[in-house]
Amino acid sequence: MVALLLFPESIMTRLSASTLANAPAGVRVPDYDRSQITPGIVHLGIGAFHRAHMAVYVDDLLKHHPDWGIVGASLRRPDTKEALEPQDGLYTVAVRDASGTHPRIIGSIIKVLDANSQREELLALMASPQIKIVSLTVTEKGYCHDPATGELDQHHPDIMHDLANPTAPKSAPGMLVEALARRHAAGVTPFAVMSCDNLPSNGATVKRIVAKFAALREAALGEFVAGVAFPGTMVDRIVPSTTDADRDMVAGLIGADDAWPIMTEPFTQWVIEDHFPDGRPPFELAGAQLVEDVEPFERMKLRMLNGSHSTMAYLGYLAGYEYISDVMGDDNFVALIHGLMTEEAMPTLDMPGVDLGAYRDQLLDRFRNPALKHRTWQIAMDGSQKLPQRLLGTIRDRLAAGQPFERLGLGVAAWMRYVIGIDEKGETIDVRDPLAMRMMAIAADAGDDAEALYEGLAALTEVFGSDLGDNQTFGETVATHLDDLFEIGVAETVAELVETSATP
Repeated sequence: MVALLLFPESIMTRLSASTLANAPAGVRVPDYDRSQITPGIVHLGIGAFHRAHMAVYVDDLLKHHPDWGIVGASLRRPDTKEALEPQDGLYTVAVRDASGTHPRIIGSIIKVLDANSQREELLALMASPQIKIVSLTVTEKGYCHDPATGELDQHHPDIMHDLANPTAPKSAPGMLVEALARRHAAGVTPFAVMSCDNLPSNGATVKRIVAKFAALREAALGEFVAGVAFPGTMVDRIVPSTTDADRDMVAGLIGADDAWPIMTEPFTQWVIEDHFPDGRPPFELAGAQLVEDVEPFERMKLRMLNGSHSTMAYLGYLAGYEYISDVMGDDNFVALIHGLMTEEAMPTLDMPGVDLGAYRDQLLDRFRNPALKHRTWQIAMDGSQKLPQRLLGTIRDRLAAGQPFERLGLGVAAWMRYVIGIDEKGETIDVRDPLAMRMMAIAADAGDDAEALYEGLAALTEVFGSDLGDNQTFGETVATHLDDLFEIGVAETVAELVETSATP
């Protein structure tokens, strides 16, 4: 949980609608009358990424399109509501690069609801005709599915609760289906469901999950939900965790205290399938790319950016690097990641007209940004949910083509080494993962036996499916790297792989 500062001793005033007029020159503020903004979008999972990404695009449009304001909802904790409510929904996006920090105050979020205490108000709003889009950033685990298969996990505690209590749901699928059921009963056109999470084929995946849940409630409801629009998206912007030092710095820049500013990079990308039967904002006017099929772009991002990020996170953390920019200061890591993208990920992508080499170089420059304090530990969270999309899909394609995947295999081995919960110095790692307890139990049983550790973790079908754990080539590649990580450590393992890869 993020510790929110309430600034009881601060001499500054709190950021709010009444303080906007006092913003220093150079601080961009909303250029529209917020009192005239009405909601057209409900966003579930209103965390840092949404506020650095989609909310900024919408903010760019509200001057001329005031009926697309956002009502956000926190599904688990009231942190965001508690931070933004005293600020009238306003917050700062601070863009950092080598030239400095550039603050902008965002006003597109007109209200934040806590789903736990305001569930009925949230569901009533989602069911109302004025809401045309319900978007989500609930992370992979928020969809209550099996990442290895992309199917609804019918035994997930929240899903079981929601099937037993359909009008008082806890989960994102349960919320969506209950709101859609109410609209259907009232003869109201269904909203479009737009996932902005890093799931493979996120539109189709979320549609399959939600339609299955609806069918479990009632067959006819399942058929109705199967006809709802679930446009796919590809989103990209790096958003590190906000620190107390960040809050102090932002306060100095905007002349007011902001309980939860967002730190981010200049780069932002949003590719959207143009399928919104009940209307949408003109996202393209804010820089989004509207396409017929987002899947190639999504796969490109997952395999090149996210796969590289996860590999750097596990290896970098174990090597003692706190931030991604620190990892990029090591020439061997740069060569490893360059090779992972060029030799192993790019050949699996079929994207005519897209310069993948230029995209790779752009990613490497973004990773080097010294002003962006993106922690390896933060990226390493929830690896059991992320690996299937970020690394294992690419590995499956390489296996099918009979091609090597040494760098990708090292990324998987680094995850296995990381989740035992002890680093190379013998210090405890705070492993944040839904399967953390099971993985640590496997590690305890394996002891110092790297092969036993590999076999135990590879048997997790939630992560590796039913195919990879039994694949001899996969096992030999990953287990060899895992043994090296234990025997000679991360730095030497990376150096040896880079040297071997560079040898003609």
